[in-house]
Amino acid sequence: MPRRRPGALRAERGTYEDRRPPAWARALPPVDRLPPEAAAAVHWARPGRAGEIADLLARYRVFLSRPGRHLYLGPSPCADCPGCSFAGVASVRDELRDHHRLLPPVGRTALTRLLRGLDDEFRRRTIEDPDPPDSGWADWLGRPLAWWHRRLREEDPEPDRSEYG
Repeated sequence: MPRRRPGALRAERGTYEDRRPPAWARALPPVDRLPPEAAAAVHWARPGRAGEIADLLARYRVFLSRPGRHLYLGPSPCADCPGCSFAGVASVRDELRDHHRLLPPVGRTALTRLLRGLDDEFRRRTIEDPDPPDSGWADWLGRPLAWWHRRLREEDPEPDRSEYG
């Protein structure tokens, strides 16, 4: 009997759009403020990683809840350590973006809604860097970094706005 090709099996199984998460995924605990169906999709697509997504969202919210009119990105104590790299909110946002890309549509849509509000607050409370460094907005491969990396950092002085009145 001939073997069925992987592409034919995937086509028969369908995409995420026409499948619902299994019952075991719906019985798991909620993920942060995501609706139940989206939380089930997160548990299904990222087994064992839903708690990590909730932790990243909590870290992002803690940064945004700091007092003061303006917030500045802080440096990571040691960017090479997996735990220390999340001290910087830009690293947290990078991880959320990576998880977002791997979610099925239901989970991705709900996480997009959640991140849109947090990102609006982030843009409102941080200041875009008016004088970026020459090579500061690209990774080691030369790809441009996301917009959340292009904000003023704690060690950067606030721009002089006296000329604007």
